[in-house]
Order: sequence, then C-alpha cells, then structure tokens
Amino acid sequence: MRAEIISIGTEIMLGEITDTNAAYIASQLPTFGIDLLWVSQLGDNPDRLRETFNRAWERSDIIFTTGGLGPTQDDLTREMVAGALNEEMYLDKEQEQHLREIMESRGRTMPENNLKQAMLIPSSRAIANPRGTAPGWWVERDQKTFIVMPGPPAEMTRMWEHEVAPELEKRATGILVSRTLKTTGLGEGTVDEMLAPILSMTNPSIGIYARRDGIHARISAKAKTREQAWELIKPVEEQARAILGPTIWGTDDETLEAAVGRLLLEQGLTLGIMEGATGGAIGDVMTNVPGASTYFKGSLVAYAQQQNIAMEVPPEVVSKYGMISRESAEAMATIARNHLEADIAIGVTGIAGNEEIENQAPGTMHIALSNGQQFEYSYSQYYQGRAAAKGRAALLALTLLRKHLMNTDQHV
Repeated sequence: MRAEIISIGTEIMLGEITDTNAAYIASQLPTFGIDLLWVSQLGDNPDRLRETFNRAWERSDIIFTTGGLGPTQDDLTREMVAGALNEEMYLDKEQEQHLREIMESRGRTMPENNLKQAMLIPSSRAIANPRGTAPGWWVERDQKTFIVMPGPPAEMTRMWEHEVAPELEKRATGILVSRTLKTTGLGEGTVDEMLAPILSMTNPSIGIYARRDGIHARISAKAKTREQAWELIKPVEEQARAILGPTIWGTDDETLEAAVGRLLLEQGLTLGIMEGATGGAIGDVMTNVPGASTYFKGSLVAYAQQQNIAMEVPPEVVSKYGMISRESAEAMATIARNHLEADIAIGVTGIAGNEEIENQAPGTMHIALSNGQQFEYSYSQYYQGRAAAKGRAALLALTLLRKHLMNTDQHV
C-alpha cells in the first residue's frame, strides 16, 4: 500500500515549528505494512495545496494529512480534500451539536466561523478529537483513503493512538512488530560482530543502530497477526539477550533514567547529585520518571565556580587541582551525599560553553560517583554546542550510575 503524508501550515515553512507529526506517522506506518513513498510540507496557499492534494489522490493509496483544520479562512484542508474528490461539503448536525457543547462547557459563545469544523463530505466520517474542537476526517472512495488529522501534536497523537491505529490494524494484511534492545559500553562494530550468528535471518531481521544513549539492536518480524509476529521474535530475542548479556540496559521506549531508577528502587538505594556545568540537566531527566521521588533525593545546582566553592568544596582541593577536575567532582559527590543524606551521590564539574577554562577544552566534564566507601569516575571531552555537552554529561553520569548499580547488584 502506497502512502503519502502532507503536513500543512505556514508556520512549518517559516521554521517557527518543527514538523514532528510527519516523523511520528512515518515511524508508525511499518507496523501496518504500509510503505511511505512521499512526504510534503507546505503552507496555507490554496493553489499549492490544491495541486498537492490532487496529485496525492492520483498516486497514493492512503494519504495522511495534519494541520489546516482550524476555524479561520486560511485553514483549507477540508476544502482541498473535497476538491480532490469533487464532492460538496455539508454541515453535519451531530458534529455541530458536539461543537456547541464543547464551547458551552468552556463557558464560551461559539463564533459562527467554527461551524466549518463541523463540515463533512459524503465520502467522509468524523474522527473524534477529545483534545480539541476540530474532528478529523476518515475519507474512503475508489479503494483509496484520506485520513485527515489536526496539527497540534497532542491532538494528532491521541487521535492516532485511539482512533486511527486500531482501524489500520483491522485492515492490515501484514503486521510488523519490533523489539529494540538498548546496550551501553559497546561500539556499533562490536555489537554487529557479537550478533553475527543471527544477523543473516530475514524474518525476524536484526538491524544495528548507533543512538545517543548507546547501540541499539532492533529485531523485527512480520506476520498476519501481532501475536504471530511476537512469537517469531521471542526465540531470536532470547538469543540476542544471551549474547549481549548485561550490556543491555533497556528495551523499546525505555529511557536510561528509567532503567537506573528501577535499579535504585530494586536495591532500596537513594541518589543525590551536585551539578556544576550541567546546570541541573541530570536532575531534570531523573525527575522525568514517574515515582522518582522514592529514590531521588535531589540535585544541588551550583553553576558558577564561586557558588561551587560556597557549597563546601574544600579550598585546598580547588587551589591544588582546580575547580574543573576529578578531585573537585569527587568532593562535590561527597557534599551531595552528606547534604542530601543519599546512599549514592554524583558530582559533575566541567565546561558547558565554548571557552577554555583552567587549560581544559570546551565540553570537558569530570563526573564522580560516591557510595561513602569508594569513588568511581568518568571523563568526557565532547563539544558540539552547549546543549550537546550538557546532554552528554547527563548520559555519562547515568551510565556510570548504572554500571555501579549493576556491580552492586551482582555482589548481593
């Protein structure tokens, strides 16, 4: 089945927003055995919209659109679909009533302009959108389909997950499922070499990918049903796990912060952090995990060198080794452990900016972990901008923490 995505909005073309909708839809389509062949992004221009919609209807079996469903005059997606199919729009009374009820529940009088959001064509049915006022359209004719969704990502993804994806699965002739094993401490070539005995398989197939948080091995299988596809994956996943062992830190959508959080919870340990150059980046990702307050005591964020010293880094350490050093990172880990009364603590000091400090290059990060008995240490010199340096330090800190927790767990 040939698919096409059309993302609509002048704000996309001006670079004011990033088109995450197209990437999201593209990532979901292989699950249903749908081949994506074209992606278009265009502004709210009637002529270009008309040309793109007409061409899509001629060449594609299924077309996904996002955006252009608002109540204003430049929201033209409904009109373009109607034009491509040469059908007249009409006001659907059920959708009108629903729209008025939404407005009343918000204590607002509905502008007459909003009535266009209650329009349909004979070949369409409305797709529910509980997160917004604009319903989507599911259009079918001549063995082709238009799936029209709103532009705001929160509305679009909710519509996809609850309305669109279940319907696509019912119609799919083949279902593709994947299991991603996420590793740390290994290079891409090493993972490829380790998995060589099972890489020649075709269904399931295995792909190796370098990602920000490590090397991923994705196992994919296709079958008539989701259950059959998972049965194909199961033995191959077991083989891969046996080969990669403890280098696997998580699967699928799991994050590294969630993985280390789970280990802390399982071992009944708490964590405290003192951050210098990262400005709270590690504490931020730790608190993205639901229930993190059970094991995460907090982060002491001290960005300027003077503030770090004020947080009790011994002056003799600073004068002898400098603020940006392993020794200062270890002192910061000790401070965090004592102040926050944590079982384990991490100290981070370094350079997030693009200037050399204390004869050390931009992106230099010193990361130390303390459990009260010993220190563990990680070092990085990586600079592709301030945000990248901070993100890299957070990743290395969590990797160091996971390694410590895995060793602790193995000794229990």
